[in-house]
Amino acid sequence: MLSKKAMCKSHGQDSCYFLGWQEYEKNPYDEGQNPSGIIQMGLAENQLSFDLLESWITRSHNKTGFKKRGGSIFRELALFQDYHGLPAFKKGLVDYMSEVRQNKVKFDPNKLVLTAGATSANEILMFCLAEPGEAFLIPTPYYPGFDRDLKWRTGVEIVPIHCSSQNHFRITISALEEAYEHAQKLQLKVKGLLFTNPSNPLGTTMKLEELNQIINFALDKNIHIVSDEIYSGTVFDSSRFISIMEALNKRDLQNSDISTQIHIVSSLSKDLGLPGFRIGLIYSNNETLIAAATKMSSFGLVSSQSQYLLSKILADKKFTTMYIKENQLRLKNRQKLLVSWLLEIGMKCLRSNAGLFCWIDMRHLLTSNTFEAETELWKRILYESGLNVSPGSSFHCTEPGWFRICFANMTKETLHLSIRRIKALVDSLECTLLQNYQQQHKVKSLEKNNLFCEHIRLPSLDSERDH
Repeated sequence: MLSKKAMCKSHGQDSCYFLGWQEYEKNPYDEGQNPSGIIQMGLAENQLSFDLLESWITRSHNKTGFKKRGGSIFRELALFQDYHGLPAFKKGLVDYMSEVRQNKVKFDPNKLVLTAGATSANEILMFCLAEPGEAFLIPTPYYPGFDRDLKWRTGVEIVPIHCSSQNHFRITISALEEAYEHAQKLQLKVKGLLFTNPSNPLGTTMKLEELNQIINFALDKNIHIVSDEIYSGTVFDSSRFISIMEALNKRDLQNSDISTQIHIVSSLSKDLGLPGFRIGLIYSNNETLIAAATKMSSFGLVSSQSQYLLSKILADKKFTTMYIKENQLRLKNRQKLLVSWLLEIGMKCLRSNAGLFCWIDMRHLLTSNTFEAETELWKRILYESGLNVSPGSSFHCTEPGWFRICFANMTKETLHLSIRRIKALVDSLECTLLQNYQQQHKVKSLEKNNLFCEHIRLPSLDSERDH
């Protein structure tokens, strides 16, 4: 007999996002051993700059050994139990966070809590900020794991802030108010607003005006703000990244009451491409929250050995400066390559400037403007093309036909193979859709039918609805 918590389905792992992972694990692509297997395009992992870290390790073996002043510190690290974390590591983390934000914001290591990844950080914040049955507002589309991380064990409810492709999924004042009013109709007390900046899955950064709107909204409603900034080091183009803390400072609110209601989540999983090290953090000006979160972090500590090694990497300022610049350049080039390849096969992406993925518009390939049609297309991409991509419905997108495709977890050659697989499916789908369109609208066949599918595209669903 198991507990209700163990048996409940609020973990959210029955969505297509996680189901695609399960199918990939049954039949993973390998160039040599399994060339027809499923290619993992649902994993937001940064492997493009891993060679830079490996080179640093090779060059710096004298720094990474368990030695200090000629003696061994193995005993010290093996017995270290303080859940506050190694001071040298926390100092390295806040310096790195500032550097990623172009030193527009300074962080205090005493206001930082180490956690076993950002997943743990987000859950701890929910435990600290809300009671079971209270709510957080989150703009859509949002990371599918939030349904697990924020809700499953805490009992906190998520109320979506519905965003639209008409304004590139930007948060608006009206959308904020509508979400808040919807929560009230559901008799849910709103305790805060959580967003990812840069966005997962959009790959976009928030403008200063948007951040100010959110701050004003939080002031008006007297609620918390949680800014998940785990992709802050992946901004590679156009406008630079603006942290919520920088927006706060620009308004001279860093010492006001609202400053104790603003909290940041970050990690080294995306920026440095080290998800296996499980380095996450909470940063807050709220002393009571930091004290409580520090105690809660004892359920998922970061090993002292990991802290020691990474403190050495982060202390090398010449390396971190080079890494940030080179990593952003590689991400920019890879994203540009993917977008150009997709355009060649008639597919467009939301314009983005950050992240490890693109938000792809496949609405023209749907048989109808429904999420059932989106799921049908997702299954064909997964089982016929052998690609694990993530459908928009799993991100709670309100518009069918959007998909997230990751580009930084594979070689250029594997990415090109993925595009060829997509093209083969697109050609087949468009031919079938076009033939159906002909029958429905009684379009006469062209004399050269074999050229029809190749050169003429089906009108989009939007244009068909307009008629």
